[in-house]
Amino acid sequence: MNQFIQNMMGMGGMTDQVIATDFLIAAKAGVRNYTVAITEAATPELREALREQLRHAIQTHENITNYMIAKGFYHPHELSEQLQVDVTAANTATNLAEKSTS
Repeated sequence: MNQFIQNMMGMGGMTDQVIATDFLIAAKAGVRNYTVAITEAATPELREALREQLRHAIQTHENITNYMIAKGFYHPHELSEQLQVDVTAANTATNLAEKSTS
């Protein structure tokens, strides 16, 4: 979405945050799914292949987390700061929903 449309909709730079958050959630789900798959794998070769994919998924999760921290989208060690980020995102979403129904 280009910056002009984002500003018109009241989103500003929120789109990057939303995309990164969705990506982080998907990466976390991938890590969880690989760990379950490893416990269900029937052969040592398959378990090793899944472990390698798990290592990549964990690295991806770390990369996304570091990006979000650097951009100020995610504050894993500062609950009050994270709460403020989440409240701002929730207010933006609420405002967008109100605009779309009016």
